[in-house]
Amino acid sequence: MTQPPDSAHLRGALHGRRKGKPLRAGQSERVATLLPRLRLDLSEPAPVDLRALFPAPVRAVRLEIGFGGGEHLMAEAEANPGIGFIGVEPFLNGMAKALAGIEERGLDNIRLFDNDAAFLLDWLPAASLVRTDLLYPDPWPKIRHWKRRFVSDANVARIARALVPGGEFRFASDIDTYVTWTLDHLRRSADFSWTAERADDWRRPWAGWPGTRYEAKALREGRPPAYLVFRRH
Repeated sequence: MTQPPDSAHLRGALHGRRKGKPLRAGQSERVATLLPRLRLDLSEPAPVDLRALFPAPVRAVRLEIGFGGGEHLMAEAEANPGIGFIGVEPFLNGMAKALAGIEERGLDNIRLFDNDAAFLLDWLPAASLVRTDLLYPDPWPKIRHWKRRFVSDANVARIARALVPGGEFRFASDIDTYVTWTLDHLRRSADFSWTAERADDWRRPWAGWPGTRYEAKALREGRPPAYLVFRRH
């Protein structure tokens, strides 16, 4: 896995499992052959223009942090071929599932990173993304573990630095304490404004939202999700 050489200050910041059940032969092969072609190499300087990361011309670049099995990432990439997508997922089994889908659909507007998203955010040029999505992140429900949540003042600042003015940070979760936590962190940031004007703005999915398997599970279990959008000043 690739990480920048000066990342010692972040070592240990990534929590949770990195691998689940053993990969099947086809999955292992894609991890060995396809992932190296799509993985961003943070030991090299980032291009001044992130659009250069993609083989076909794209007009803008978005980031998805923690894409799980890649359902939303691939749906967005397929629906928006003129946009470049960077997906971050350190969980190997989720990455393997996404690689299979990317290969099957022939998507050429996705690049991947399989380590802590904080490394990537520090590597990206300032004002290089038009949107960042954080969808159903690990909620770390125990109070003593809340400090492990990805939304923190430091990471909010990282996201703000990477977004263009007017760019969006989108967050979805079915865990009410994490929704409140995120609102608290973003509303005290001088870099963002919450875009909601009425309750339906956070209760209803965004236009074109394909859903995720985590969301389907939450709805089955009676936990209504919240959909938050914050705009970079």
